[in-house]
Amino acid sequence: MQLSASQRSAHHGREAPRTGTRGRVSIAAAVIVGSLALSACGSSQSGSQQASATTQAPQSGGALTYAVDKTQLTLDPAVSAQSVTALIDRNIFDSLVVQTGPSSFGPWLATRWTTSPDGKTYTFHLRRGVTFHDGTPFTAAAVKASLDHVVDPKTASQYAASLLPTYEGSKVIAPDQVQIRLSAPFRPLLQALSTAYLGIQSPKALALPVGKYAPVGTGPFKYGSWVNKKNVTLNRAASYASAPSNAKHTGAAYLDRLNFQLISEDQTRYGALTSNQVQGIAAVPPSDVASLKSSSSAQVLSVPQPGNSYSLYFQVKSGPLADVRVRKALSAAIDVKTLIKTVYFGQFPAATNPLGPTTAYHDASAGQELQGFDLATAKRLLDEAGWTTVNSSGYRTKDGKQLTVEWPTLAVNESASDNTLGQGIVANAKAAGIDLRRPSLDVGAYIDAVKKTKYSVIDAGGGRADPDILRFLYGAKQTFLTGGGNTSLVASPQLDGWLNDGLVSSEPTKLAADYSAAQKYILSNAFQLPLHDNVSIAGFSKTVKGVASDVSGYPLFYSAWLDD
Repeated sequence: MQLSASQRSAHHGREAPRTGTRGRVSIAAAVIVGSLALSACGSSQSGSQQASATTQAPQSGGALTYAVDKTQLTLDPAVSAQSVTALIDRNIFDSLVVQTGPSSFGPWLATRWTTSPDGKTYTFHLRRGVTFHDGTPFTAAAVKASLDHVVDPKTASQYAASLLPTYEGSKVIAPDQVQIRLSAPFRPLLQALSTAYLGIQSPKALALPVGKYAPVGTGPFKYGSWVNKKNVTLNRAASYASAPSNAKHTGAAYLDRLNFQLISEDQTRYGALTSNQVQGIAAVPPSDVASLKSSSSAQVLSVPQPGNSYSLYFQVKSGPLADVRVRKALSAAIDVKTLIKTVYFGQFPAATNPLGPTTAYHDASAGQELQGFDLATAKRLLDEAGWTTVNSSGYRTKDGKQLTVEWPTLAVNESASDNTLGQGIVANAKAAGIDLRRPSLDVGAYIDAVKKTKYSVIDAGGGRADPDILRFLYGAKQTFLTGGGNTSLVASPQLDGWLNDGLVSSEPTKLAADYSAAQKYILSNAFQLPLHDNVSIAGFSKTVKGVASDVSGYPLFYSAWLDD
């Protein structure tokens, strides 16, 4: 679940060891970009911020190159959990609905919908006259084929299937009417359906052999080419006429072409923007945000992201952190505010909650349950836990055993800021007498550590525009081995009760109470030490106009245009 801590600013899908296929992926990929990646992009065209707002009429034509910091495993959104896949695919695939706010939705490919009294059947009325990029008509059969593809075991979905946990199937009522049937009510269904991961795909494309897969949707851009680990090119769909209900315009996109270029090294990517080699970049290095903002030729699009804060997750089943006093001691030893401000140059707010403040049902008061920085308290808690002696290296011991805590990291994700933050946390822990070890592992060793529970701490951050992400992180059945994100190995019937209530309740007061209780419980039991809230920070040339951001903070290019 370790994500690129230095670049929380664009989302953190991970580079995978295998790319370019649809279907079953390796366990290495599943660890790196699968159940633990937590990168569920939203899909609203809300434009909470826009690049270079102007009253000038948009111009059609030209190509925009956007440099990303991660490569993708596949362009099948049903398979990949990577945010870079969702970022690209959002331009190719439309969704049934669009998320317009923390808990509000509007029409997209579905013009309207109804829900049965028992909450288990959703009936969607669909747009007519829409076609996929391969000429296939968009109908209810395409919706059924797309959702069935997601949950098909042969697809080996790494994330999308988790967004449909109670999906029983879809029924075609008419060409423009489809019913989605659930085995149990699932409140976040609309939010799930709004994401690029559940974007509607051409059934003709899905029927092709795995090796011939190419993404075919109804979106404003159509797939052009993909050079593995280099770039993806999309071309304008001239006949596009299915924009979401809150889009800034209708009809075709303004850009002729949209290029996504991989430049993984931070300063190289930043230099490509400032030297006009590209028109936009993901993950602006925090150290360079101020200079970019003051530039006469560039601009910054900085948007808070919902979902889980970037955090340390403590494994509570075995090892020294099975003792809540040691978990709280480690939390008290870490000066989060100082470290985050220093390492990220003030670009990311220090977090005090498992959920980011823009997430529905975030409870700011839950932060009162957080064990804050206090070295004296850390030492007292270690004494109470029996770690009362200190060896010649300065570490606490008990029964002759040194207090050692394992925090493995994934070498392919590390950056200078990752290491700076990690070193600061390790140094803070040592001041309390805790030997916090942070080995850098290759993919195989990291997988082994996670599978065999040879760790006490995992770091992660990501997003979903719904508090149901807490169930993914802490549900007793959501362990890594079952495809979930519960690397803390928490198994609490009480916590499960609140989180499962959040799946079925539609009453805001009840939801607020349940999610508030869950946030407080997580912090009071020190399952998690929040480090910083996530912020998407993208940079663009000032020639770029009209780039909007979605509910999750990611850039949207449908309304983008170039003022040359």
